[in-house]
Amino acid sequence: MSKALFSVENLRVAYPNSQLVGKNGELPPQRWAVDGVSFTLQPGERLGLVGESGCGKSTLGRAAMRLLPPSTQVEGGVYFEGQSVFDLNPSALRRFRGEAVALIFQDPMTRLDPLMKIGEHCIETLKSHQPHLSRRQAKEKAIETLAAVKIPANRWSQYPHEFSGGMRQRVAIALALLLNPKLIVADEPTTSLDVTVSAQILEELTRLCRERDMALLLISHDLAMVGEYCDRMAVMYAGQMVETGSTDSVLQHPQHEYTRSLLQAALHIQAVSDKGAGEQGSGGVGEKIVLTSLQASTSPSPILRVKDLKQHYSLEGNFLTQFFAKNIPVIKAVDDVSLELYPGEILGLVGESGCGKSTLSRTILQLKKPTSGNVEFLGQELTNLSAESMRLTRRQIQMVFQDPHACLNPRMTIGQSIADPLYIHKLASQDEAKERVIQMLERVGLTPSSEYYHRYPSDLSGGQQQRVAIARALITRPKLIICDEPVSMLDAHVQTQVLELMLELKAEFDLTYLFITHDLWVARFFCDRIAVMNAGRIVELGKTDDIFTNPQHYYTQTLLNAAPLLARASG
Repeated sequence: MSKALFSVENLRVAYPNSQLVGKNGELPPQRWAVDGVSFTLQPGERLGLVGESGCGKSTLGRAAMRLLPPSTQVEGGVYFEGQSVFDLNPSALRRFRGEAVALIFQDPMTRLDPLMKIGEHCIETLKSHQPHLSRRQAKEKAIETLAAVKIPANRWSQYPHEFSGGMRQRVAIALALLLNPKLIVADEPTTSLDVTVSAQILEELTRLCRERDMALLLISHDLAMVGEYCDRMAVMYAGQMVETGSTDSVLQHPQHEYTRSLLQAALHIQAVSDKGAGEQGSGGVGEKIVLTSLQASTSPSPILRVKDLKQHYSLEGNFLTQFFAKNIPVIKAVDDVSLELYPGEILGLVGESGCGKSTLSRTILQLKKPTSGNVEFLGQELTNLSAESMRLTRRQIQMVFQDPHACLNPRMTIGQSIADPLYIHKLASQDEAKERVIQMLERVGLTPSSEYYHRYPSDLSGGQQQRVAIARALITRPKLIICDEPVSMLDAHVQTQVLELMLELKAEFDLTYLFITHDLWVARFFCDRIAVMNAGRIVELGKTDDIFTNPQHYYTQTLLNAAPLLARASG
């Protein structure tokens, strides 16, 4: 057998299709999610696996670790140090997962128990594989690993729900690093992280690869990130590996048509113009952004006004501890934030994970009551509204959440999930709702819509789930949409499609967007103005072009310097 550290030979994976049985009981043709994929990884080598959402990247990673459902059909072979992974007994498989190969999931909440504190997650992982460690030794090692991904020791006793999406992802990465595996399979490991932390984590991972001769399989839709941190690149399309080679050769001289189109889409999003963000594209998006800027500048009053908003949390959850404690640690998630958003405008909110972006959005929606400050929407103060009045107001303010899997009911079909807001607000009959849902599925690119209408969230890839979440938010035709990382899980092709779709809907239904993202290039491509947030405060706010060409705050400058640029990676 091959002497490679890790090898995949002619792997084919198909999911059960019994739910798609035809009217006469016949089964449709077999659909291979992964179709005849082969590759090898040497110790210390870094391979980037790129492709559109739904192409089979995540399925490949899970198949390699035997994490697919038992009903899944799998053919071919996966070998680690010459031994077949598919032949491992339960005890050997348990050691294989974690000690030999660690998987960083795309969705950190699939790795974290909501009833366990972060520290206990680390202790459990270490003690289950290294029972000889004392609790003190395990805690010291865990705190050191958490510190490497910028999680301070004072958050040791918190639960996953008390962390932002990006902070939860850091915890998942730390858990993967605890046991010093020989191979890390990282499935979109920095999707929820800002550019500075992404750079730090990937630099740490690549450093470990060099020092410990550890291999890395980096699954991502971010071509620039793969180009910067990987030795080789493999491109997947429709379940097949259509192109492989050194990173430089693939980026500079792509051979397959799909690779060229993927590269072109990524370069389009990262297009830079000295004349401003509104003139980056050739028609379409760029022209619409210029128009919205002009509309916003002539608007007499903002649609949303936030003034002196604060959202502070105590780290101590026990009442008696708070009562007797002299100095209670406080997290200032949102600290004296003020901003205005005008009708027809797209305001981007950027900053590192854990800086308070998502907390600010939830406080605006009154999902979290603020510590102090005011939120005004269409001239109405929201902080004093009753629960029923706020529910009616939310018809006009919808949100696309960062984690689509968490906001979709696993027991509801896609059609039911998207139609649900129409029933809640009594906006359509059953027949009307179905018709509108089918139209919205078409608009967000989930075709054939009649097939996706009857699927469940578990049947979709992460990127497809995100499109469903966007469709669900748009279905009530709101005035303001708060977008919390709405395209972070999508490849460059689909990112462009979804952003252009959102602009089309904005022009058609007179929408306004508060667009939260850690992707600076997406913010530049899409937003009229940008607010930069750091440690709960907005440290800089201005026109998109001014932020990128003449940043004033040192933190803004740091973000721009850390952002991976495809032109640099391919040049």
